[in-house]
Amino acid sequence: MAFAGADLEPLRQRLLDRLARDENDANAAMDLSIVLQLMGQRDLGLAVQALALQNAQIFRVRCASDVPSVRLLAIVSPGDLTQNNALEFLVESSDIELNLLYVGPDLPLPSTLPEHDMAMVAVCETDRNRPLLDYIGKLLKWWPRPVLCAPDKIARLSRDGACACLKPAPGIVVPPTARISRAALRKIAKEELSIEDFLPGAAFPIIARPVDSQKGFGLAKLETPAAVAEYLQTRLEHAFYVAPFVDYRGTDGQFRKYRILLIGGRPYACHMAISDHWMVHYVRAGMLENTEKRAEEAQFFASFDNDFARRHHDALCRIATEIDLEYVGIDCGETPDGRLLIFEVDSGMTVHAMDPVDIFPYKQPQMHKVFRAFREMLIAHHSQAQSARTSLLFTGKF
Repeated sequence: MAFAGADLEPLRQRLLDRLARDENDANAAMDLSIVLQLMGQRDLGLAVQALALQNAQIFRVRCASDVPSVRLLAIVSPGDLTQNNALEFLVESSDIELNLLYVGPDLPLPSTLPEHDMAMVAVCETDRNRPLLDYIGKLLKWWPRPVLCAPDKIARLSRDGACACLKPAPGIVVPPTARISRAALRKIAKEELSIEDFLPGAAFPIIARPVDSQKGFGLAKLETPAAVAEYLQTRLEHAFYVAPFVDYRGTDGQFRKYRILLIGGRPYACHMAISDHWMVHYVRAGMLENTEKRAEEAQFFASFDNDFARRHHDALCRIATEIDLEYVGIDCGETPDGRLLIFEVDSGMTVHAMDPVDIFPYKQPQMHKVFRAFREMLIAHHSQAQSARTSLLFTGKF
């Protein structure tokens, strides 16, 4: 509803009425928390979420089948909508049963967990979530079911951490990324330190962004030390990521950014955005208004397996091997010489099928292909776990 621009006020009021009748209605409180965040009332939404979590830690997403093919327990973090992988989109209208388990150092495991076939860590990598990922890792040491997306592997996906995992190789460009303090960035602005002190061999221009920022918030291309000084005048954060700027515009002068999911190690296209600006974000790239851009994206989807995925086969395989997560997203581009340029690797990149069908008729089939791949990956892991348990039973080791 929010994506389509619908008025959420009537829904907000209905949820408030439910809570007026029963202040311990955790489901109504959790739904209200989400609605408030979508209405731009983040702090109030998080306060309502905290009330919900006082009464319950497990929330079930409606399943389309009375007999689910897989019962998935997602381990999630309290916090706003950016803190977790939105698995709800991936299982919408499917026969996957999804339960969300909220945990934290002050939210120990409940005494009873719902029956589930496997668990999946859906907490995103952020500075805030790093202690939580470590805590979840301890919880999972003796987990009775298979676990997807191990927390220690998610924790490596900071911008500098992913860069360390994905060292440059043939066919792939991973710009070196350093995390630096505000004080250090100020010294670069004053030319008391150089970019090379943090990024050996690099020079201006650089790109800078606050740590944990998303969707281009605070992202800037800085051409000179003076530009760094001006940038700091607009930012209050204490830590930043910096990397050399890589010009990836095509022969037509346009920049193209691709979102790829690796599901079970196999790549799936999720979107392509085209812009005349180096900072490409789908909602600001004019895809909605430009029929030619949409036609190119449709062709990208149609030819992906035999074109993009084939050209970058070795690079994508290397990423899948090094990151070693059952589900992970990549935002990337292509350099003028045809190499895969990595912008970000994240286990919580949002993919959805909410775009209007009359404008994006090619998106629903592609997104459902992605959702089917996610379902099939879960079923495959479930089958493998069942086979392993059967084998142990027969050998007397279970």
